[in-house]
Amino acid sequence: MTIHFAQSSLKDNLTTLYSVREAANIANLVLEKITKFSRIDRLINKDKELTSIQISLLERYTDQLLQNRPVQYVLGEAHFSGLTFFVNEKVLIPRPETEELVLWITENIGQNPYSVLDIGTGSGCIAVSLKNRMPNCKISALDISYEALNIAQQNAQDNDVEVDFLEADILNESTWNSFGEYNCIVSNPPYITKSEQELMNANVLNYEPHTALFVPNNEPLLFYERIALFAQQHLLKDGYLFFEINENLGLKTVRLLQEKGFKNIELKKDLQGKDRMVKCLFKK
Repeated sequence: MTIHFAQSSLKDNLTTLYSVREAANIANLVLEKITKFSRIDRLINKDKELTSIQISLLERYTDQLLQNRPVQYVLGEAHFSGLTFFVNEKVLIPRPETEELVLWITENIGQNPYSVLDIGTGSGCIAVSLKNRMPNCKISALDISYEALNIAQQNAQDNDVEVDFLEADILNESTWNSFGEYNCIVSNPPYITKSEQELMNANVLNYEPHTALFVPNNEPLLFYERIALFAQQHLLKDGYLFFEINENLGLKTVRLLQEKGFKNIELKKDLQGKDRMVKCLFKK
């Protein structure tokens, strides 16, 4: 089986589940993983035969993909902000919109030696990417999940950055005294309401951790309210608070932050034109 035939066949098989474009992208990721060849190298070597080990891997990956398992979990990795992250079903798959959030934070902080806290770090994609882009900053990250923290620590080590990881439930106010003060707090918390589940793809619902995705219908801003209160107590003067948000709750999130006394609130759209990020300042 040649490289070209393998990639073409996989793409055709996946069109039963995905659009042609998505199927092609997934097939590209799989063949890159299996052959260790870039897209250009695969074109040059398109008639090269796969080894028996490579064919075995391809068959295993194909079986999982046809069960609608996300390609990032199948391959055990996700590309984010120019880095590679190990992922499995214990953490959310990093999204392109979150890369935009990382870029926005970097643009605002620059190379200032700030102290930054990432709340709900999951795979560590935000914290690790920020430390990679802003080595002068002290980056800390927390999560309620011990399993997620293990993965985040692995990703920090694999990408040669130093991040302090903490196990804590941000909704439990009794733990807040153990935290210091920060120049910047960032969070991409759970923000999808239960009523929005029916609009989501099966591969997200069936494989990604629900505790990192969903909030009750009657408390859609649960995490934002608690993190805003935490930020009031733990942000230094003129400290930044950044959120990734539910595209349908942008104005409500802004109002919440206004009510909490935050200033210079900015609602920002992602590249798809959807309300996706909020930035504000804390004035003591």
